[in-house]
Amino acid sequence: MADEPTGSKRKRRVKNPETFRERALKANETEGKAKRPAAVKRAGSSMAKPAAAPFKRVGRSKPVRLIGKVLVPSYLRSSWAELKLVTWPSWKQSRQLTFAVLIFAVVFGAVIAGVDYGLDKIFKNLLLK
Repeated sequence: MADEPTGSKRKRRVKNPETFRERALKANETEGKAKRPAAVKRAGSSMAKPAAAPFKRVGRSKPVRLIGKVLVPSYLRSSWAELKLVTWPSWKQSRQLTFAVLIFAVVFGAVIAGVDYGLDKIFKNLLLK
């Protein structure tokens, strides 16, 4: 404090934090190329494995694969492949998000009902006078 001249104000410099996009670009530059994860652990996938196990053996034979490609459109096959890559929420997350949606719906409904009631009273007073 003694070294600084009196009357001069020191400006504070604050560095702007990196945005999410800047961090992603920097990460892509360091890695070279962004890759899609090959095997993602999905929540709840253990329940689907026992049911799908018998069909894995059936789908490996060449005639069955050929018939499947003819009968099942490519759109459905690609949709099924995309669904396998989805990371599903856990049961706890599902309950929390469902509860949040229900609370939002009740609050929003109450606000709309209040606005409707208020406008109804205003227009009845203006038009029926």
